[in-house]
Amino acid sequence: MTPGTPPVRLYDTKAQTLRAFAPLDPSNVTVYVCGPTVQSGPHIGHLRGALSFDLLRRWLVHRFGRVTFVRNVTDIDDKVLANATDAEPWWALAYRMEQEFTRAYTAIGILPPTYEPRATASIPQMQELIARLIEQGNAYAATDSATGAGEVYFDVRSWSDYGSLTRQSLDAMEPAQDADPRGKRDPHDFALWKGAKPGEPSTATWDSPWGPGRPGWHIECSAMSRRYLGPEFDIHGGGLDLRFPHHENELAQSTAAGDPFARYWVHNGLVTVGDQKMSKSLDNFLLADDVLSARDPLVVRYALAAAHYRSNLDVSSSSFDEAEAALDRIRAFMERSVRTLRDESDDVRIDAIVPERFAAAMDDDLGVPQALAVIHETVRLGNTALDEDDDDAARGAFADVAVMTGLLGIDPLDPAWNTSSGGAEASALDTLVRTLITQRAAARAAKDWAAADRIRDAVAAAGIALEDGADGTHWNLLGTQPGTKE
Repeated sequence: MTPGTPPVRLYDTKAQTLRAFAPLDPSNVTVYVCGPTVQSGPHIGHLRGALSFDLLRRWLVHRFGRVTFVRNVTDIDDKVLANATDAEPWWALAYRMEQEFTRAYTAIGILPPTYEPRATASIPQMQELIARLIEQGNAYAATDSATGAGEVYFDVRSWSDYGSLTRQSLDAMEPAQDADPRGKRDPHDFALWKGAKPGEPSTATWDSPWGPGRPGWHIECSAMSRRYLGPEFDIHGGGLDLRFPHHENELAQSTAAGDPFARYWVHNGLVTVGDQKMSKSLDNFLLADDVLSARDPLVVRYALAAAHYRSNLDVSSSSFDEAEAALDRIRAFMERSVRTLRDESDDVRIDAIVPERFAAAMDDDLGVPQALAVIHETVRLGNTALDEDDDDAARGAFADVAVMTGLLGIDPLDPAWNTSSGGAEASALDTLVRTLITQRAAARAAKDWAAADRIRDAVAAAGIALEDGADGTHWNLLGTQPGTKE
């Protein structure tokens, strides 16, 4: 950030207040976000969570220049093992589901992380962290009396700050459900290492000083964040539902081991259906593939970004309809500006400066709804300028809209969103529509208004919009990139 620039403020879940964001290294912001457990494919809630941190990352890059962004993949877990079959081992299932998440993230423009470690690639680092906790008296090894498996648990009563993230007293917490309680000293103790159980595949077992087994869920993120970002980093992110027990346990085991750990805790709100949390366990989720096959991915991105990242988002068909209408207004203005400005539009984009009101909204805890309001107000002013042939004002409005939508990853003219242009099909469609536009123009010249209206109605019924202007008639597929003109 340049001197004199207002600070970025983020809501720190641990502090339960807005805090000015000051990274350890102003030239390299470090962020760790809990990624998916890949036992099955992504639902729309996964996309909303990943998008929240994609938007944060983009803004931090704008403000600070560099962000090292780590998002892990939990590829070994009870749920992954439970969903595996003889025909598809757990590791093959995990890899296939990981690819599904990647495709969905890419579809809505989520940038790839700087590093995307899999849990299974950091087992030695997890064991090292567990050994340190045992040595310091914050963890203990035990034997499951039923299976004889060696287990390791974190001793929650050995760490007086346990509960500081969610501000709960230990005795008010629910017992930990992540392992058999028979080897625990306290029901709240959670598993750091799970001993191998009968029936589990040998490929899901690693040797350790406590016997063969695999890591507990919570230790995975503590070890991976330390490996890729160091013992102290700027932001730890994830969904609000991860605050307890996952993030509470991460904080306890990392700080007990002597690591400063995360300086800011940022959590995104949940996606709900009928005001009920969307989850696989409740069987009320919308699969990402189903939504993306029915809706333009840019519309999905806009709809999921439109609510503030900390608020819960109730998803319905109207959410996507409203997003599509909003994008159509932005797209129509930008296309109209490009036609009017012609060769100037590229130069205008290069020289654009982020509008102050947009920047103020984004600096204030990533206020995307307020930032979108600035975009739409600028679109209205830009259209007025075009109506009044005020090219200077139109040029300024276009530049502002281009830079703002670019920072949010929703620029409808970005080639990344152009999925309908090019190729034989697009060329054939363009030829057909231009023929109809010519026929309609001839009908209007002959004052055969009925014929002209029939052509326009037929084109509209096919999902194509016509825009009459001083420089001719333009067409575009509703919700896509512009077509050609006559």
